[in-house]
Amino acid sequence: MRLGITGHLDLTVSTERAVVAALRRHLLACGVPGELIGVSCMARGADSLFAQALIELGGRLEVIIPSVDYRQSQVTPDHEPVFSAMLDRAAAVHQMPAARAAAEAYAEANRLLLASIDELVAVWDGGLDGPVGGTMDVVLTALACGIPVTVIWPEGAERG
Repeated sequence: MRLGITGHLDLTVSTERAVVAALRRHLLACGVPGELIGVSCMARGADSLFAQALIELGGRLEVIIPSVDYRQSQVTPDHEPVFSAMLDRAAAVHQMPAARAAAEAYAEANRLLLASIDELVAVWDGGLDGPVGGTMDVVLTALACGIPVTVIWPEGAERG
């Protein structure tokens, strides 16, 4: 089974813990962890939490890098160790051709993600406002394409 991830970047520390537990439960419910393939754009927050949980359970990770300058322009110093570790563990890395990290680059990366998965996992508060290429946009696009979406937003979860 191929699972994609989308989700918020700005989760509180307590929300991150609850989300990791929920992601682990969902991944285990999806089948044999060693047979799971997860696809992530490796943003901080939900994308990285999903990637780490998947790897820890024995799944395979595929990473989509949205733009040529993504690492330099979007990966913050506090996220760099996780980003690098997950890239090192990835079974495949897909580099998108966009020169700059911007809304259209994210939208294009998300189109590739959606075209390659069986289910989208969304760490999403259900909000219906957001940028092109953001969590809401990916969820609504997946639903419009008939891709099943599992929303993970534990009770009491907050964005920080």
